[in-house]
Amino acid sequence: MIGISKLYCGGAEASDAIRYARYPRPSHSAGAAPARKPVVVWNCTRRCNLRCAHCYSASGQTSGDDELSADQAGALIDDLAGFGVPVILFSGGEPLMRPDIFELIARAASAGVRTVLSTNGTRIDRPAAERLAAAGVGYVGVSLDGLAETNDAFRGEPGAFEAATAGIGHCQAVGVPVGLRFTMHAGNVHEVPAIFDLAQRQGIGRVCFYHLVPTGRADGLADGTLTSDQTRGAMDVILDRTAALHAAGSRLQVLTVDNHADGPYVYLQMLRERAARAAECLELLSANGGNASGVGIGCVRWNGDVLADQFWTTHALGNVRRQPFGRIWSGETRAGQKLLAMLRDRRRHLPDRCRRCRWVEVCNGNLRARAEAATGDAWGDDPACYLREDEIAC
Repeated sequence: MIGISKLYCGGAEASDAIRYARYPRPSHSAGAAPARKPVVVWNCTRRCNLRCAHCYSASGQTSGDDELSADQAGALIDDLAGFGVPVILFSGGEPLMRPDIFELIARAASAGVRTVLSTNGTRIDRPAAERLAAAGVGYVGVSLDGLAETNDAFRGEPGAFEAATAGIGHCQAVGVPVGLRFTMHAGNVHEVPAIFDLAQRQGIGRVCFYHLVPTGRADGLADGTLTSDQTRGAMDVILDRTAALHAAGSRLQVLTVDNHADGPYVYLQMLRERAARAAECLELLSANGGNASGVGIGCVRWNGDVLADQFWTTHALGNVRRQPFGRIWSGETRAGQKLLAMLRDRRRHLPDRCRRCRWVEVCNGNLRARAEAATGDAWGDDPACYLREDEIAC
């Protein structure tokens, strides 16, 4: 994640302590676990009441027979807490389709783990919001992909926008922190300003703009991937709107996700503007270290498979039904050793453009899952990098 409001405007964000902490470089032997503990995305169910065009898990109406049971899910939470993960992000599918979701959130919160819920928001009525508050959820991210017509077409369900915005209101009414998640593609990028307007109108405190990753069902959106010029244009709008809001006294948190080229882009813009905070921006980007797949972020799927991130579904590192998460993350399983070792010493494996880029220390080669999806080579170029040759030259 790139904290636009933090880097560009000097705002504060909830995960600053995690995002900008200085960690020792990981050991490269056999993919050994780094000192940094990962944020874990848990796709706790594959079942979903919508059929979103960009769904990386290709979720649907059924979850299959391989979903972790209630007892297995509880044991996983205890395992993750014992390993020291700072955050469990409950995702799916739609996590609120899982009957024991409130108990699982409460179990994690009671163990001292920050809990985040990633949801389409359509199932959050007032009782559900109250149960989330009682469970101790730390934050609820509601996915929207435009205003009503655009969102509902993208998600395959009339009325989804109205239900989701109502769900946001229910969270606000009971004091649950809530924000928006918006995945940018050619069919909705024109509505980025409208998302800012919606956040202002509803008093929403956080907006995350996601760059499309064409995995799962999203591979059907490959033709809708933004061009470099479109991405730069969208980033300019995000920067301008964020700056204007903060100048007017707003404390809206604005972040971009899944494209670490955004960090250098923000810094270069600050240099062009002769911003006094440019040096601090670069320092924070350096502390963050760029893409953290296999290091600072991991994923557990509904069937127990452990992944280096939620998009990289083609490479299971192990399964929590057979080994504890910590052993898998430490590279003790045969399946995980090679990939984890490469991710934790990735500079030697990155493509030429990344290796000669002046920003490799703050980007870390961007998203390898997207490179593989686009090129068939996990160590090929990530096509989402929109920085020009003159901008990456040392």
